[in-house]
Amino acid sequence: MKRRIELGLLLSRSGSYSLISEACRSGALAAIARIDADPALDLSFVPVERDPGGNIDAYGPLCEEILRDTGARHVVGCITSWSRKEVIPTVEKFGGTLWYAVPYEGFEASDHVVYTHACPNQHLLPLLDWVMPVHGRRAYLTGSNYIWGWEMNRLARERITAAGGEVLGERYLPIGSREVGRMIEEVRFARPDFILNSLIGPSSYDFMAAYHALGLEDAAFLPENCPVLSCNVTECELPALGQAAEGLVAAGPYFRGVPGWPGAGNFASSHEAAAFAAVMELARLLAGREGAENWPLSQLLAGDRGRGIVDPETHHTVLPVIIARVEGGVFRPIKRWEAVAGDPYLTRSRQSPAPVLRVVS
Repeated sequence: MKRRIELGLLLSRSGSYSLISEACRSGALAAIARIDADPALDLSFVPVERDPGGNIDAYGPLCEEILRDTGARHVVGCITSWSRKEVIPTVEKFGGTLWYAVPYEGFEASDHVVYTHACPNQHLLPLLDWVMPVHGRRAYLTGSNYIWGWEMNRLARERITAAGGEVLGERYLPIGSREVGRMIEEVRFARPDFILNSLIGPSSYDFMAAYHALGLEDAAFLPENCPVLSCNVTECELPALGQAAEGLVAAGPYFRGVPGWPGAGNFASSHEAAAFAAVMELARLLAGREGAENWPLSQLLAGDRGRGIVDPETHHTVLPVIIARVEGGVFRPIKRWEAVAGDPYLTRSRQSPAPVLRVVS
């Protein structure tokens, strides 16, 4: 008989970022099905699902409901960094663990969170290091008005200026806002070498559509002349973008059909792959360890160095870094780095300019 272990899924199936949520949910459920069907494993997962509906105020209470009212100690979920920040105090209070399968902005540490997608040294910094020698160092930055947009653009400014470049403009929209006209007019006036798009959901879709139209009016804004860069757009959002996605350059650990991590299946996107990897890794850590589902994360990872995908010190994963361009409706890889360890505080990979000191009297 398999041990039946409840597993929380906290993902919004409606709202601004539902396409990403559905991708993560598909990956998690696919892993659960594989685990349940594997006779070599002594456990099966029973999903306990809660849907916040894209309402930021619902994440904390629903996570508490999972951890308080069910047997689940582990929760796969959250999409935005805002929702993740809302949930962390809850998993810490109840001794649970959040498995987060979406790219994020780094600079976070919790004994109760595992990150199975990329952080900035695995997406943003390699992407900027690729684009500046190829297209130039004059950038325009966009973002949704919360921590992901703020931090991504802060790191981008730092990297660009350290390379002798210039940020020509920076603008934010509330999550879900479609008012992209002012951004487009600023881009038209500034004429940057590239645009970093850290918008999410409909804001991103409408910006990309408007920018595509601008490129049809003025060749300076065609993708080959002034590309849009992204660290969070994957295949799951290409249908919403349509033709406007052509020429988009993105960084991530996986693109459909590209071999490598997680290397076990043809996943539809890196969101799906990272959620699948999270559930599979949890099953590996729990297999043959009766009652381990109730252990704290530190105990679960103790002595596991080198055997799994999670670094016991940072709780991040070692991932390939792939830069890909949308061509003919699919991502085509153009550059790749192998086995890059997550470095959330950029203690190993950060390159900052030397301080300029002066005597103050």
